[in-house]
Amino acid sequence: MSIIKVENLGKKYTIGHNLNAGGAYTSRSLRDTLAHSARGFYQRLRHPLSPNAENTEIEEFWALKNLDFEIEAGDRVGIIGRNGAGKSTLLKVLSRITEPTTGRIEINGRVASLLEVGTGFHPELTGRENIYLNGAILGMTRAEIKKKFDEIVDFSEIEKFLDTPVKRYSSGMYVRLAFAVAAHLEPEILIVDEVLAVGDAQFQKKCLGKMEEVGKKGRTVLFVSHNMAMISNLCQTGMMLNEGVLGFCGQVSEAVTKYYQATNQRAAAHEREFKSDTAELLGAELIGLSDSSDITIHDELTVRMRYRIKKQIDGKCVPNFHFLVSDGSYAFVDNAKDVASMPPGIYRADCRIPRRFLNEGAYFVGVALTTYFESGSFKIEFFDNNALTFNVVDPMDERSNRYGYAGPIPGVVRPQLDWSIAKESQ
Repeated sequence: MSIIKVENLGKKYTIGHNLNAGGAYTSRSLRDTLAHSARGFYQRLRHPLSPNAENTEIEEFWALKNLDFEIEAGDRVGIIGRNGAGKSTLLKVLSRITEPTTGRIEINGRVASLLEVGTGFHPELTGRENIYLNGAILGMTRAEIKKKFDEIVDFSEIEKFLDTPVKRYSSGMYVRLAFAVAAHLEPEILIVDEVLAVGDAQFQKKCLGKMEEVGKKGRTVLFVSHNMAMISNLCQTGMMLNEGVLGFCGQVSEAVTKYYQATNQRAAAHEREFKSDTAELLGAELIGLSDSSDITIHDELTVRMRYRIKKQIDGKCVPNFHFLVSDGSYAFVDNAKDVASMPPGIYRADCRIPRRFLNEGAYFVGVALTTYFESGSFKIEFFDNNALTFNVVDPMDERSNRYGYAGPIPGVVRPQLDWSIAKESQ
């Protein structure tokens, strides 16, 4: 059953640009804007029919365009995209904070939202009063709110400041209470924006655990974050927005991979060069991928780098590959072994990744060339830290050795090691 259904959703804003006499855009400080407004008001009093002294051009900006998707009850959806992609606008529209310009939204359930710090609470009311206010907005009775009250206070860890007006809270305290209220008042749909980044690491972990618990109870979670590890660990479905358009909606691992592929393509479009006076990167590729940039855990993969040595050097040029996972942390680094001195020319370095070594998930490969000198010093000739992207999937067949388990298997690597089992006694 669809708990959220969106059809042809669009959100348009109008932006005014001030033009100077030559027709170019002009920018103003706040002081300039206030002074100009005062001058304009005075001029209109003296000459009501005179035209504006300065032209204004109105631009239409579509933050969201033609979105169509459905979200099932109990799904945990991660919404990703670059800054300005429309993620926060989408959450505001779904939370009924902002009206859509076009399209239709059908929501079957109560929505609790945790968006920007400062929204959702009345600043003059205390934390205690805001808990009851939010519960009432969600349609809960006072008895229902009271039943959840102690859980909310315990989770937020701000009991000492419960009877203080929230306008005196720090941003961290505010987020603690706001999340506790949103998560514990049992909405059918919980919407959380990047606001969790305000909290400390321990509280973020606590919130992620609570959102996972909420999802397992059959309620729906929509989560926006730039932290791909949080998205990958919490969510089942990934939704990627690009300039207000839905670029992908499906398995979260594939959404994360497509996000980084798009990022890499944008970097390549700027014709980034990686070179020094000694060497230059000519290209990098993955050999063994399918058209969808996937391999299975049973496939072998070769990472290839082509580079040019420009001149004879007194040292060894060592190619190395850096493997990172979706949150930007390192999985491992490996470099070529037994490298001899390299005369000028074009070279190719291949690194073979064996079958049953990498676990499921998105991986990103950086390619580098480092010169090591006999003195013990070294020099990085080039380093493209986002050269390649690929995704590892588990076909869930008999070779996967899951013994019926269908969930994610923890870890960056998943090697098939040698085992022996022997009976020692009766």
